[in-house]
Amino acid sequence: MKDSCFYDTSILVYAYDESEKNKREVCKKLVEDIFKGERTGIVSNQVLAELFNVLTRHMHSPISKDDAGQIINEFANSQKWKKINYTTGTIRAAIATSKIINSQSIWDPLIAETMKENGIIELVTENEKDFNKIQGIKVINPFK
Repeated sequence: MKDSCFYDTSILVYAYDESEKNKREVCKKLVEDIFKGERTGIVSNQVLAELFNVLTRHMHSPISKDDAGQIINEFANSQKWKKINYTTGTIRAAIATSKIINSQSIWDPLIAETMKENGIIELVTENEKDFNKIQGIKVINPFK
């Protein structure tokens, strides 16, 4: 894994989800290493919004909006985590990609196109099935 990779929402979720103990251990270390400055992590504003949503609504034991907001602020305020965003051009590219890979959703293609627009090719995720379909993205599954 390079010093600077994009991190998918699921990796951040597992760092806080106590119901997935083995995955939590792996992801918590990845996230902590970035907060310590041992490498640079990259996320998009989309990933931070998705993280808030999952932490407060979709985990086995959802956390409060206040606690989730504090977690999001830690990422947002950290200089160790680079934050990137997308443009309307990125959305157009994501729509085209979603057609090419026959995706039911635009969200993964939007992450991939945001990465490409920012010159990032390595994605840390467990979602190999969907992201391996997208040209120009190298998937790193930390659980393998």
